[in-house]
Amino acid sequence: MKLLELSLGDGPLAAAAIHHGHHLRPTIAQHIALDDSERLREEDPFTGELAALAPTHFIGQRSRFEVDLNRPRDHAVYQKPEDAWGLNVWSESLPPTCIAESLANYDTCYATVKTVLEQLIRHCGRVVVLDLHSYNHCRDGEHCEADPEANPEINIGTGSLDRTAWGPVVDRFVGDLRAFDFAGRHLDVRENIKFQGGHFPKWIHATYPGQACAIAVEFKKTFMNEWTGELDRPHFDRLKAAVQSTFPGILEVLGASCVGTPPAE
Repeated sequence: MKLLELSLGDGPLAAAAIHHGHHLRPTIAQHIALDDSERLREEDPFTGELAALAPTHFIGQRSRFEVDLNRPRDHAVYQKPEDAWGLNVWSESLPPTCIAESLANYDTCYATVKTVLEQLIRHCGRVVVLDLHSYNHCRDGEHCEADPEANPEINIGTGSLDRTAWGPVVDRFVGDLRAFDFAGRHLDVRENIKFQGGHFPKWIHATYPGQACAIAVEFKKTFMNEWTGELDRPHFDRLKAAVQSTFPGILEVLGASCVGTPPAE
């Protein structure tokens, strides 16, 4: 299975779901100590469906337990429990060849994203990337009552973002999410409460200062049962509509005038 599902579309808006994948290549799978449900719980299932709403999108097809694209390269392969929420990931130490192959895949993914972002920047001048994730809030059991003050429905991570350059984009995005009519109520959307964004947006900002803005978006897993993996489809479809409702505002603030897909290279 390929590393990333990639679609290059019109305009300066992209989305990524780098933790969507569940697949493990056979040489890694033979060493895994976790069962499918344990892995799925720490992955971000269904986020690829959200990312696919954007004209350009990157959707991870491999599990973060094979290689984590939201961590620095030297920490991208989990090797001990403290790397992975205390989980004993491997039945035995990973052979160096497995680690090397995973890191080569990591490099390939970043090179692919780099190529596409540079095409969009040349074509449009500036780019916004929605870095989409989901997070567990019931770590004490399926029927927990997690503190809502510490667990917003949508956490916006902007820890590495230059607010002088990109503040108006972030503010419009957050404002439009909050304004969306979510079955007669409004979503609890707050900034940097649970997460501030990981390595992927940090890398985008460091590589393309003033040209690319990555907004880390973490959805609390209220749209699914995080213990069984069961999706609440009506709730999730409303989330999709909420995300899509923000696209016109982002483009308006950017003042985007580029038309058409960037030429292939």
